[in-house]
Amino acid sequence: MVKAYQLLRALLNTAVDDELIRRNPCWIKGADRYDVPERPVLTVAEVFGIADAIGPRYRLLVLLAAFTTLRFGELAALRRKDIDLSGRVVVVRRAQAELQNGRLFDKAPAAGVRAVSVPAELVDEIRHHLAQYPGPGQEGHVFVGPQGGQLRRSNFRDDWIKARKAAGVAAELHFHDLRHTGNTLASAAGASTRELMTRMGHSSSRAALMHMTSDRDRAIADRLGSMIRGGGGAASGSPEEASADT
Repeated sequence: MVKAYQLLRALLNTAVDDELIRRNPCWIKGADRYDVPERPVLTVAEVFGIADAIGPRYRLLVLLAAFTTLRFGELAALRRKDIDLSGRVVVVRRAQAELQNGRLFDKAPAAGVRAVSVPAELVDEIRHHLAQYPGPGQEGHVFVGPQGGQLRRSNFRDDWIKARKAAGVAAELHFHDLRHTGNTLASAAGASTRELMTRMGHSSSRAALMHMTSDRDRAIADRLGSMIRGGGGAASGSPEEASADT
């Protein structure tokens, strides 16, 4: 109902602008807002706690979700060629989607292609992962299942729940909340609303994409890296200590 009200109000606002009607009759206070509880926000140490608990194959998935704010579908669709270690960027070119019959396919990302800077503190994590787990070749998926198949949200859910419990974080925490955590951390690192929208790939950020420079996004990533160092990240679960899957 909220989305329907938002759409109707937007249409009527256009009608007002076009002078087809004198005023917008959609004026119900609060009708355009969802009454949902605030989502959990993790500390840097809690993010790394989950990354440690989930095991080496999906460790980087957790870290990138938190510190680049990529969606699950965007992470699942990443290819080797989308990661530039020298430039410290991840390029979002596509997003994984799933039909009702279970078939996976790639679609265009919601806000178009974008490049997101990665904290330097995650470069070794990425390098280690790329040496161990992705599919073959530059077109190989960065994240695949234990048998080499494409990563599915439904198959990943059990690993997520086990790691969440092992790390002792809130029971209501969803994987998508890592994105919310990353947004909160980036805000604390000094990112403006426009920069947050661009980094997160909000559909309403297309105009902002033209205004945010790569240098500015790199500065945000650098500040996130400082938070990682200060929050105890990349210590107990460093790539060198991660064991291979069995």
